[in-house]
This record gives sequence, structure tokens and C-alpha cells, in this order.
Amino acid sequence: MELAFAASVYPANGKRAIHELKPLIPKLFTSKKRSFHNKFLCSVAVGPDAKRVSEVEIENKKHDLLLAVQDTQRGLVATADQRSIIEEALVYVEGYNMGAPIDLVTLDGTWRLQYTSAPDVLILLEAAARLPFFQVGQIFQKFECRDQFSEGVIRNVVRWSIPNLLEEQEGATLVVSAKFDVVSVRNIYLQFEEIKVQDINISEQLQALIAPALLPRSYLSLQILQFLRTFSAQVPVTNPGTGRRSVGGLYYLSYLDRNMLLGRAVGGGGVFVFTKAQPLEL
Repeated sequence: MELAFAASVYPANGKRAIHELKPLIPKLFTSKKRSFHNKFLCSVAVGPDAKRVSEVEIENKKHDLLLAVQDTQRGLVATADQRSIIEEALVYVEGYNMGAPIDLVTLDGTWRLQYTSAPDVLILLEAAARLPFFQVGQIFQKFECRDQFSEGVIRNVVRWSIPNLLEEQEGATLVVSAKFDVVSVRNIYLQFEEIKVQDINISEQLQALIAPALLPRSYLSLQILQFLRTFSAQVPVTNPGTGRRSVGGLYYLSYLDRNMLLGRAVGGGGVFVFTKAQPLEL
């Protein structure tokens, strides 16, 4: 800049040209202003691009996680190597919104289980795999907390069936309900309330056995069918011996967005991978 300024003040003919100095001053300031303005525009333009790149990266990592759990039958047949790969993929995704407070509006709704290492859930899946008279269908977590500030209700929903007696996969519904309180940025405390069996859908074979289609259906047989279809049983969850409500547990919500929920049961209770599902009416 100094060399250009000197060349303008002392032109090649050797004569001083002081009068040329005035028009150069506004040029210099105009040039600086334009340069600053251009830099400002560039910095503003980079923001959305960086955000888009970050969003794409997050979606790719979520996709990698879902691919890793795809062939594990929700964790039942996961090998040690697969668990290691899944844990690494989990940690990658968890890092994207680590420390952000729980958004109860986003959390509200129904989430379908894709993978878990929780022993109490794996025992259920293992029983279904070994016992020919027991089936386990979809497993959900339903959060009811949209209009709440720091609390809500969580319902663990298991679709199950008994072949030939109930409809396949969704013959009945087991619901374990708990109240929860937000106790820190990412932790919720669960207080289990009750276990309920509902939505009994008996199979066509059982219906035919109770009330044969070729014979006139008696009032009693129709009453039995109606009773089975509307049957519902619930048991409060209490500590054995004391009769008091069961001790709850901490549930760490490690990642949450509009279509994925990751959780960890504090104290070695296992990890959970959920994806958003259609609303579930109970």
C-alpha cells in the first residue's frame, strides 16, 4: 500500500503532484470500507453452510448407529464385537448435544426400541426366542410430558402374544408405568407405579373354540368373548415385604432430537436406542 501511495505522489516525470493526493484519500478509505464489508458478508455466509454440514454429519452418524444395531434382533444376538462397535457409534452421536437440557416437548411421544443391552429386556427377548408358546412384538417407550415443566409419565409398552390363543405379535399389551422428575440437565428419576395387561386380541382359533361360527352363538359364549376382548388387569408396583412403592431409578437421556432418543440406565442397567414412532393410544 505504501509503494502505491508513493508512486501516485511522485509520478514518473519527476514533478511533484501534490494536487493528486486529495482524490486518493477517499479512494483509500473507500477501498478499506469495501474490503471490510466483503469480509463481513463472507463471515455471515459461512454460518449456515457450517450448520448444514454439521446437520449432515449428525444424520450420517445416526445412520451408522442404526446400521450397527440392524442385525442384532434388538440386542439379543449382538456379539462382543458388535457391542463394541455399537458403543463407539453411540458415543459419537451422544457427543453432538451433550450437556444440552432435556426438551420435554421433543421428548413427548412414542419411541420404538431398536436396540438395548439392558438385562431385564434381553431376558424377555430370550424367553420369546426359546419358548414356542411366547412371542414378543414391538417394544415402545411412551412419554407424556408435553405440557409439563420438569416432570411427566413414562410408559414402557410391550406387545406380546401366545400363538394359537392370541393374535400373533400383538395379542396383548403389557404396560409398565412410571412417573418421572427431571433432576438434572440430562437425568430423570423414575418412580414405578403399576404393571398393566390390556388390549387382549384373541386368535380366530380361540374364538371358534369358544363360539363356533357354524353353531348358534349363545349369550354365554358371546359374554366370554366380550370379557376376553375387554380384559384388563393392573397391579401396583411395590417393594416386597414393606408394601411401599418400589424404589425408582435414574435414567440418563444421552441424546435427543426429533427422530432419535438414546438413553442409559444409571448403575449399569444398559443402553437404549429408540427411534420416533407413530402415536400410541393406550
